Amino acid sequence: MTTTTTEQTPVRGGSFEERRRRVEAAAYRIRHSALNMGEVQGQGYVGQALGAADMFAAVYADQLTYRPEDPHWEGRDRFLLSTGHYAIGHYAALAEAGIIPEAELETYGSDDSRLPMSGMSTYTPGMEISGGSLGHGLTIAVGMALGLRHRNSASRVINFLSDGELDEGSTWEAAMGAHHHQLGNLTALVDINALQADGRTDSVLRTEPVADKWAACGWHVQRVEGNDVGALLSAFDAVAAEAGLEGRPAVILCDTRIGRGVPLLETREKAHFMRIEEHEWQICREQLTNGYEGEGK
Repeated sequence: MTTTTTEQTPVRGGSFEERRRRVEAAAYRIRHSALNMGEVQGQGYVGQALGAADMFAAVYADQLTYRPEDPHWEGRDRFLLSTGHYAIGHYAALAEAGIIPEAELETYGSDDSRLPMSGMSTYTPGMEISGGSLGHGLTIAVGMALGLRHRNSASRVINFLSDGELDEGSTWEAAMGAHHHQLGNLTALVDINALQADGRTDSVLRTEPVADKWAACGWHVQRVEGNDVGALLSAFDAVAAEAGLEGRPAVILCDTRIGRGVPLLETREKAHFMRIEEHEWQICREQLTNGYEGEGK
């Protein structure tokens, strides 16, 4: 008996409005899952997961080609999480995509779990690289995109990185390398939430004007509101439209807000690694649901 495996397609059909609603619903579920995972440990990188949920949802619910039952399928698009501590959001997206069981999210950060607090490719299905040491992801993505091209593969590479990683010289070396090698199969997705471990990003190292710097490296550049699903989808559509320009890598700079969707956490001063009181988790879930339903989604 033979079985037929059907991969997900980059754009799953329907009008732009249907795509937007599908991604918004996925982002809501990713946020909800992230809160549930955070409660397991009582702390974690919950703010980043909430802030980047729309980005994760746009990638997994609208863009990537993959087979949920075969994470190593050769024809898949590659999504690289350079910022390993964002793994809590990535795990929620992997569960949304059917690559890991939703029930497994309850083991987040626990002993012997496949879901450590910082993403590791050796543990988690669908995790392409072990991120965490900032500035490595784009370098790996360039090598991966170059390798795929040498094999005449139609697969794309999407690398998720943070504004804090723009402090790293290796990031800019990789950006120049991508242009030099004409890697039109590479897209960088940058979460600009203005915060990193040592404080506000602009107080650690001023990197603006970021868009001009990527453009100077030869990339197709867009800057959007990263918590606006419509803007994200339009940006990805523009990348696809630019695909005819031979060998031009693309970057989507996404301005986001840590804790997005949960007012209690959006205003929290120490937001890089959040410690949330036991009684606050249910408040967070209620605020998330009320906000989502209040917007008529």
